[in-house]
Amino acid sequence: MHKAGESPTPRRHGSRTAFRGAAGLAALAVAGSLTAACQLSPFNDDGDPSGAPPGSAATGPAGPTTAGDNYVPGDGNGGYDVQHYSLKLNIDPDAGEQLKGTATITAKATERLARFNLDLSGLKVASIKVNDAPARQQRGGSELEVTPAKPLRKDAQFTTVIEYSGTPEPVTDPVLGTYGWIRTSDGVFIACQPSGAQTWFPSNDHPSDKATFDFEITVPQGLTAIANGEPATPLTGTGGGAPGVPGGPPGTGPGGPPDEPPTGPGIEPIGHRAQTTTKWHVKSPMATYLATVNVGRFDVRTGMAGNGVQVISAADPTLSMVNLDAFHRLNTEITDEFAKLFGPYPFSSSGGLVDNAEVGFALETQTRPVYGSFGAEPTIVAHELAHQWFGDSVSVTGWKDIWLNEGFATYAEWLWEEKSGGRTVQNQFDERYESRIANELWDNPPGDPGRKKMFGRSVYDRGGMTLVALRERVGEDVFYDILKTWADEHRHSNATTPQFIALANKVSGKKLDGFFKAWLYEKGRPAK
Repeated sequence: MHKAGESPTPRRHGSRTAFRGAAGLAALAVAGSLTAACQLSPFNDDGDPSGAPPGSAATGPAGPTTAGDNYVPGDGNGGYDVQHYSLKLNIDPDAGEQLKGTATITAKATERLARFNLDLSGLKVASIKVNDAPARQQRGGSELEVTPAKPLRKDAQFTTVIEYSGTPEPVTDPVLGTYGWIRTSDGVFIACQPSGAQTWFPSNDHPSDKATFDFEITVPQGLTAIANGEPATPLTGTGGGAPGVPGGPPGTGPGGPPDEPPTGPGIEPIGHRAQTTTKWHVKSPMATYLATVNVGRFDVRTGMAGNGVQVISAADPTLSMVNLDAFHRLNTEITDEFAKLFGPYPFSSSGGLVDNAEVGFALETQTRPVYGSFGAEPTIVAHELAHQWFGDSVSVTGWKDIWLNEGFATYAEWLWEEKSGGRTVQNQFDERYESRIANELWDNPPGDPGRKKMFGRSVYDRGGMTLVALRERVGEDVFYDILKTWADEHRHSNATTPQFIALANKVSGKKLDGFFKAWLYEKGRPAK
């Protein structure tokens, strides 16, 4: 993420990026849990709408109602491992109910379950089925408790189908700001770090449970829906200019001559073109907070990076400061360059989307980072694309290790500025190390910054400085061996800071525990 508005250069990206000085980074939702202190009640006063037989909820073993992460209290659940989300969404930004959805969730029980919980905030649930049989539901805060008709055996794969609707509300957190489902003038912008997914689909909303995704999104004719992954239907821009290949003639679609409808990824008409439906597939596991669907009028560019990765870039055409061709070229160049430094790009597509959303951050939504109306400066784009390796492919097991996302992306941001002729990485380090006003860096170690500081300056700057200092300690060749090995060994999975320290020790042949303790966990300015 990156926050917008901080000097001297736009930064603070990462799980949610922003220019320095802007408030409002990805925030945590404080979810309720089904405990003795939480009032449970059926979905409505008319009784159980799920069709389950009357009677009290079944008793028996239940999975934990939280992931146990005190940075996002109440979020996440246990007792099962989600493998796939299939989300069928009808989004009409101007309707009384903006969202109607069907979520089909395929999971594996990790213990015997008579009931289990999902995270869901504020939306109405019409029905739930588990393995094709009606299931009972109860709600408490942001918890949706599901009781199947029959208990689930340990190691059994099961499918839950939930029909739901409503108008999602963004999360507004006094510490972390506003995030999630953000209305724009012509649609919706979705950026969910750390736990806003539960505001628009039922989920196990914690990064420790990653899954693949399919999206089928229906929107009013004239709007485009762009999500993570790759389109399974043709993708056509709606902003007034046909999508094209950078450098091609105006109106040139991929593979098509000027002034003819573009071919390739696109939109499938439905009925009398009153609505359009797009399908997107995410083939690599993704944390729920990285899921996004953006609806509006967009110009689109498609192409290929040098490593054979598809690149899809889009922008709201009303944003005059955004040159879509330049943005698309930048996405392609950075994807190629970072593949040389960090190892093969971990996904099937790359790119980004700039929308007219009045937010002060950008977020590294998987395969397609999203940027607010402030635009997409090159260093911010570098930050968000570096997250595809560090944060998206290699994800944190718990939010206390967020420096593994933000510190790594900040280092990459500095690398791109140096490559572009700006300050060197060492200049960035020295400027911060010698600063007399950098107390926040030294008073708040980034290795476990606390909930209030999880998007603070130390996580980004001191996190990035830790990597610069490590590079100096082990040498550049060994340093990049560490980063490549880290990205490879934990590809599409979760990891922790102790695992990174152990890997650095192993690859370098040095004992670096004291070094990391000083830089990540102790107050005060570490020795160079």
